[in-house]
Amino acid sequence: MKRLVVLLLMLLTVSVARGESRLEFGGVYAAWAQSQRNFTLTEGAYNDQYVVQMLRLNLAFAASDYVRAVTRFDMAQGWWGVDNALRSVQRTGEAGGSALFDFKDTNFLLHVDQAYAAFEVPHFPVALRIGRMWYGAGNRLVLDNNLDGVQVDLGSSLSLGWAKLSEGTDGLSDYSSVAPDERGFTDARDADLYSATFAGQAGPLEYNLFAMYYNDASTGDNNAYVPDHLQYFKTRFSPQVTRLTTLGLVGTYTMDRLTVDGEFDYLTGKDAIANTIYGAKQMWDINNGDLSGYNLYLNARYAASDALSLGGVFGMGSGDPDKSGGKGNVNKLRTSGFFYLTEIWEDSIMPDEEGITPQGLGAPNVRGYRELENTTALQVNASLRLLAHVTGFAAYTYLKATQPVQAWTSNGSGDWRLLNQTASDLGQEIDFRLSYDMYDEVNLTLRGGYFMPGTAAAYLINGNDVNQENAWELKGTVTYRF
Repeated sequence: MKRLVVLLLMLLTVSVARGESRLEFGGVYAAWAQSQRNFTLTEGAYNDQYVVQMLRLNLAFAASDYVRAVTRFDMAQGWWGVDNALRSVQRTGEAGGSALFDFKDTNFLLHVDQAYAAFEVPHFPVALRIGRMWYGAGNRLVLDNNLDGVQVDLGSSLSLGWAKLSEGTDGLSDYSSVAPDERGFTDARDADLYSATFAGQAGPLEYNLFAMYYNDASTGDNNAYVPDHLQYFKTRFSPQVTRLTTLGLVGTYTMDRLTVDGEFDYLTGKDAIANTIYGAKQMWDINNGDLSGYNLYLNARYAASDALSLGGVFGMGSGDPDKSGGKGNVNKLRTSGFFYLTEIWEDSIMPDEEGITPQGLGAPNVRGYRELENTTALQVNASLRLLAHVTGFAAYTYLKATQPVQAWTSNGSGDWRLLNQTASDLGQEIDFRLSYDMYDEVNLTLRGGYFMPGTAAAYLINGNDVNQENAWELKGTVTYRF
């Protein structure tokens, strides 16, 4: 690894010295300290303090204004005190303290997130990007990930994309049946994503229309890329997504002091794997093979004065009323957890994707909902500039389940059973944030939240509401952008 870093620096120096390309760079260093209490909603079961850091570097080698190679990598992303932890246990293994952080290189190693070439086609309003890059839509509710593929911009309004999410068995075969290995029979076919986005404006409204089609052909061995090969646990009773079509409308409306962001997504697809059990750790949803779902999101901000801003958020995502049959619910394909709603209930930057620590209750070791999955939320908030460089923020959020959540139990040997009790009250949360811009590039923030769970939240996370406790968190961050 040291040799790789030295070689990279040498290539940068030689390239710039020769004048062969223009080097453009930027990045961020961030460190955050967290104190979390009762995150499993049970007294003393999840109390933790930890410190995390990340040094992320963005580089672009520009041969001209029309051709460049772009990369982004994390040079020193790690969780203080666990830099020597082993990474040899899979998420479904029986033991291993680091099983939730498979292959993410949390040992302060070099981790490449993006690497692609970008160029414009001469004499045509066409721009191409080829390689590993960011794919996403709207407010990051349905897609937010770095994937391998091709993106094409046709003018300033229309973008088309294709990404390969899974290349069968290490890219060595596209057959539906390959020789058995230690996992047994394997379907080595691929999973592909196709997307289109149209951007426009109508008076004070800026909007985006997007469409996505995802197909996973590798279902002959009774597992799908989502969620079986993601190497982290999603919410309990998640469907195996084998085909998914998504239509979305995203917009920003601005008039005088009022700004409203909105999004509506409709998703429909198939779960081609006929599960009769919920699987290890209640991974799978049992359904009739049909999937559907939706997201509705509105975020309004009104600048009452130069110092005071008042806001409100409404979010609603579909849920599954029957986890042992009927249609399955789907709200997303693959996200990294950067959609923000609250500090505790939803804030779930994932260790598998971009972050490296369990954040909110949507993290894989707690397995609450992520984004707007089966969640109806109503929030009021206010932001106030206290001093020239100091801003305060406070919010109250009421949360309920769109569809009732069932209690569940286990006998400890893999026998998971849903119970007849249901509840819809997810709870209430109070959040705050105090932000100080020390310099234009340096920010210090103290933030936190206090979550008062309802019975439905306890059912989701623990299966019961016995000894239910409130959860709270404090987080201090230092951020330097360059």
